[in-house]
Amino acid sequence: MRPMLATAGTHVPTEPGWTHEVKWDGVRVLADTTRGGATRLLSRNENPVTVAWPELNRSPLGDRDLLVDGEVIALNDRGLPDFRVLQDRMHVRNAAAAARLADRLPATYMVFDVMRVDGKDVSGQPLGERRTILRGLGLEHSTWQVPDAYDDGPMLYEATRQQGLEGIVSKRLTSRYVFGERTRSWLKFAHRHRRSYVVGGWRPQEGTADRLAALLVGELTHEGLVYRGRVGSGIGGVQSKQLTALVAPLARGDSPFDDEVPAVDARGTFWVQPVLVVDVETHGVGYTRLRQPSFRGVRADLTPDDLRTQS
Repeated sequence: MRPMLATAGTHVPTEPGWTHEVKWDGVRVLADTTRGGATRLLSRNENPVTVAWPELNRSPLGDRDLLVDGEVIALNDRGLPDFRVLQDRMHVRNAAAAARLADRLPATYMVFDVMRVDGKDVSGQPLGERRTILRGLGLEHSTWQVPDAYDDGPMLYEATRQQGLEGIVSKRLTSRYVFGERTRSWLKFAHRHRRSYVVGGWRPQEGTADRLAALLVGELTHEGLVYRGRVGSGIGGVQSKQLTALVAPLARGDSPFDDEVPAVDARGTFWVQPVLVVDVETHGVGYTRLRQPSFRGVRADLTPDDLRTQS
């Protein structure tokens, strides 16, 4: 029992017959409650994950027979859904440990589809009808919530871009729910954002000592230069040589970041004076760590001081 999946789209549909939802940056989960039994939570690969989410593993509708699809999300320190906040939780299989993490990192289940209710299979009904059923279940004011859907896709796409959210999913109102299928009746549109960051270090290619493979970059905040992640994608042979020449005279013996760089990133890193500015393209903005970052070039026209007004 695997969830229905969306296909990457090229343009947001504007014609009638489509509905549009926020693309949540979380963990896909199916919730299955049978009458007289407990709720089972299943990952997109059909693995049981019930223990990992103690605050979500009881249906707000009690033992009412139900099968729904949704995304488990948690908010980062900027109030945005962030997959990385969930990483400490998603693989936990010890009930006591899961309960402690739930207190510290509470999650919400964003339910966007229903496939069975009160023993009746509704997966073959059009999405428009399933959404009406879902909205009528009364999941408001619980750890399970039904997110809004919108008629205006381009409006939602632009709004989510401005808010730093991951993107949107557009769905045909006539689409049936087909388990395990990746369909063009559901189209996903992820945002890519380009921003400038300060280089604080670099990592060599594995097995070498001087072939630059990745940059460690940070963001200037009121707390100083805060580490945002490692950027390796987009650095080919030509870019590696150019960047090596730029960072070589900037070497220093300690980290220039004002917060702690994770050991996995700090290991093998060569630190540099934080004066070089580069452009990075990434999914979403406002995350503690950059999502799928890609190097886009050196900004010789900018200094770190110029970035203080970027946020």
